[in-house]
Amino acid sequence: MAAQANTVGTKKGFLHWARSRRGQQTIIIIAFMIIPLALLFTFTYLPFGEMVGFSFYKMKYVGKRTFVGWKNYASVFSRKDCFGALKLSLYYMGGSVVQLVLALYLATILSFKVKGGNIFKGFMFFPYLINGIAIGFIFKFFYTRGFVFDTVLQWCGFQLDNLPYWLKDQSINNISLVGTSVWRYFGQNMVLFIGAIMSVDSELYEAAMLDGANRFEQFRYIILPSIKTIVTLNVILSITGSLSAFEPPYVITSGANGTGTYFVVMNEIAHTQQKVGLASAMAVVLLLIIFAATILQKLFFKYAFRNAEDEDFGAAKKREKQLAKYAARKAGR
Repeated sequence: MAAQANTVGTKKGFLHWARSRRGQQTIIIIAFMIIPLALLFTFTYLPFGEMVGFSFYKMKYVGKRTFVGWKNYASVFSRKDCFGALKLSLYYMGGSVVQLVLALYLATILSFKVKGGNIFKGFMFFPYLINGIAIGFIFKFFYTRGFVFDTVLQWCGFQLDNLPYWLKDQSINNISLVGTSVWRYFGQNMVLFIGAIMSVDSELYEAAMLDGANRFEQFRYIILPSIKTIVTLNVILSITGSLSAFEPPYVITSGANGTGTYFVVMNEIAHTQQKVGLASAMAVVLLLIIFAATILQKLFFKYAFRNAEDEDFGAAKKREKQLAKYAARKAGR
């Protein structure tokens, strides 16, 4: 009887707590935590764990499985069509550098008062809003022999017979595909850079101009130190993203003529050759490479900006002096 009374008392105490304001807040917080975590585990971590398990088997989507241990991982590094496809990532890494430089240059120009700047921003950002598959079909037509790009070059005086096959010539086809990625993504980087630049205090520019600083000096001593965080972030995202390039080579060339990137080869091995275990091992290896690249980039930027706090302190003092001069001159008018 005493145990039953304690149980009933506990239930009443819990119900009373659950009906209270604090109890309802706690329940809501826990519910909002559990539901996203459950969805994340179900649709992300559980499939990833299954994929890691598949990487140790020789298997197809349907049929028996044979445990092979680390054999799939050894095949990733020994097969030319697997690990060798990562060499193409160097093209996309080079394109990401061009993309970031171009985006930073245009963002710096558009951060100042430029006629038609808002329209230009919209035009440059618009490609990022287009679906990647649609962009692939657009550029497949654009690069086709005798079509848009060749026609424009002929207007400029080039002869069609002297022009290369942009999607067949292995000396130029990967560069053509990289140009597609640059065209699509540099607008996004530009908008991010503009947002960071616009957060810089405008009085710093006025004080710098009064001191005789030109646009390049303003960029070097005011803009670049102020947006180094977003620059670092964009560099990391662009370079790690270049390791997983997929849409341009898959849609435009289907990976033919030496344009098959790591993701394209992995897709072919998984869905065409039905070697699910090997494709899973390729995915795990790529994930490890991306992790390693991210860590190395963070260490590099940490080393590059090792004296950033001292530089920021000195820059802050310099800015205070500039603002003081500017305020004194403004008050003397």
